[in-house]
Amino acid sequence: MAACYSQNKFNVTSYDNMAILVTTLQAFAGMWINGFIISVLCMAWVKKKSLNSNEKILLFLGCCRVLYLCVTWVSSFLQSIYPLCYQVQPIPRILTASQSFLNFTNLWVSACLCVFYCIKIANFRHTFFTYLKAKIDGMVPWLLLVSVLLSLAIGILIYNVAQEAEFGNFDFTSLGNLWKLSIRVDERVFPVFLAAGLGFAISFMAVIFSAFLLLFSLWRHKLRMQTNSMKNHSVDVHIKAIKYILSFFFLYTINFICLVLALAYATKEANPLMFLVSVVQYAFPAVHSLILIFSNPNLKKTLLRALPCVRCKVCKR
Repeated sequence: MAACYSQNKFNVTSYDNMAILVTTLQAFAGMWINGFIISVLCMAWVKKKSLNSNEKILLFLGCCRVLYLCVTWVSSFLQSIYPLCYQVQPIPRILTASQSFLNFTNLWVSACLCVFYCIKIANFRHTFFTYLKAKIDGMVPWLLLVSVLLSLAIGILIYNVAQEAEFGNFDFTSLGNLWKLSIRVDERVFPVFLAAGLGFAISFMAVIFSAFLLLFSLWRHKLRMQTNSMKNHSVDVHIKAIKYILSFFFLYTINFICLVLALAYATKEANPLMFLVSVVQYAFPAVHSLILIFSNPNLKKTLLRALPCVRCKVCKR
């Protein structure tokens, strides 16, 4: 019995140490990448005295992701190093609600960015699509506001449920600590699961639908240019755009699968599968932002200037 207890304690300790190490590396890498986006856009804002709609969404998304990664790291650090902090109310409720609010804001603003790209870039002659293309710039602030309000509503709901629930063991999840709490899944928790599932599904469908329309439009335009024997440079640009859209598509799909798994195994104990799911979810803000940097000419150019070693390798080619 003593040996079994010692082995179990070792496994839990090893898992906590591995989790805090991975979370720390991912959090600081993600904060650096998104902080780079914020700094570049803020300097452009100061220089130009204004930002276009695309830059506004990117700036807002970068700020949300920096805050989300920061809160996630603080939560996991306190959980592993100072677990007694979670016995002091309302620290666990505030961290859980804040992490959930920022995570949902990240998902919704990412979906808004995909919808914006689709409407701005895709070329369809439908009347409604033409109307959206003309009005999308004025709709961007409202889309961001709605994203924040919806995320805030879910965060408040989670805070209220966490306040009423009986807390048990904490673990790392993308929705905050709520999803891996050892609590009874009753009528108090069901609205949170329902709201989270709807939030995941709606944002994912918006991303997938926008990506599909944009891919269809770009592919059709590429074929038209090839038929008309237009310059290869234009065709290469469209092929590169298609590759970026496909990378967004696969990245969002993987993240959505991980979100569903985290929701499905919400009341289960920590295991290697859920640890892998958490790693993938925490990597999403950094990887997606890195792809956004390389798909944006200004951000990519600034990044290459900021990294002399990379610039030297590019110059030698």
